Amino acid sequence: MVIQEAGLDGFWIHRVLEQEGIESHVVDPASIMTSRRPRRAKTDRIDGEALVRALLAHQRGEPRVCAMVRVPTPEEEDRRRVSRELKALTAERVRHVNRVKGLLFAQGVSGYEPLRRDRRAQLEQLQTGDGRPLPDHMKRQISRELDRLELLLEQIKAVAAERDVLLVSAAEDTVPAPAKLLLALKGIGPDFASVLWQEGLYRHFDNRRQVAAYAGLAPTPWKSGSVDREQGVSKSGNPRLRTTMLQLAWLWL
Repeated sequence: MVIQEAGLDGFWIHRVLEQEGIESHVVDPASIMTSRRPRRAKTDRIDGEALVRALLAHQRGEPRVCAMVRVPTPEEEDRRRVSRELKALTAERVRHVNRVKGLLFAQGVSGYEPLRRDRRAQLEQLQTGDGRPLPDHMKRQISRELDRLELLLEQIKAVAAERDVLLVSAAEDTVPAPAKLLLALKGIGPDFASVLWQEGLYRHFDNRRQVAAYAGLAPTPWKSGSVDREQGVSKSGNPRLRTTMLQLAWLWL
């Protein structure tokens, strides 16, 4: 029986150990109790002893010792790459659009929309705030930004098509999948359904408290003696799932 921290190695080591007949546990390193002293000793040996103590206490059934990670299957892990890549591409698209608008705004140009199909023709007609044509080097820089932006738009379209194929295949299953049930609700489209399904509802939850804790929406009270206050949500769960749930809540309102 072994224990390891969840980190950049992913879950392939855990799967190798399981194939060799070794019982493997993956723990959230932030959930292990440590000394609160400002200058605490930290070595590999001390960390290893802390992991072993956490594993022994977990096997004894002690509550709130640590948080073991529910390891997804290779299929589940690969399937949620689609929504994550789509979000990363969308954020990169926003950065390029803001970059182009910022360059033009410094020259007194506003109202240019890089996402329009006639963005190249519009660029040739732009003038600075003092009536001059756009400088040559700036125009070339913006043109290269548009090249990267157009590549991103093509990649976003391709990844969105992959997402739609996943949702269609899930909707055609005989057993009702979470994606199929989510798409039947008002206000939930392919984007929300794919994130909720691939980031949260791919696993089993016993109650709504576990859902809130996994999404980082669980409350964090601070009670000691006469002090009793609420610190807000923990934000210690899946950030992609939490963001989508908040956006969906605002949309339903």
